[in-house]
Amino acid sequence: MARGQQKLQSQAKAAEKMAKQKKQQGHNANEQKKAALKALVFVCTVCKAQMPDPKTYKQHFENKHPKNELPDELKNVCP
Repeated sequence: MARGQQKLQSQAKAAEKMAKQKKQQGHNANEQKKAALKALVFVCTVCKAQMPDPKTYKQHFENKHPKNELPDELKNVCP
């Protein structure tokens, strides 16, 4: 068990290490969020939902908006 100065040094070192880890985790989460938002390229013309690819967009449109006519950009997309 550490005592006195050794204990204070150990606590300071541990606190510094934790702060470094916390800062790094927050940075990675922000990068992941930005990358995910960049990947959402297609926007539904009816409800403004965002999708990553045209196939998903077509499935969304057929399931959520069956009464609406399929947009021109989705008519040639394979199911």
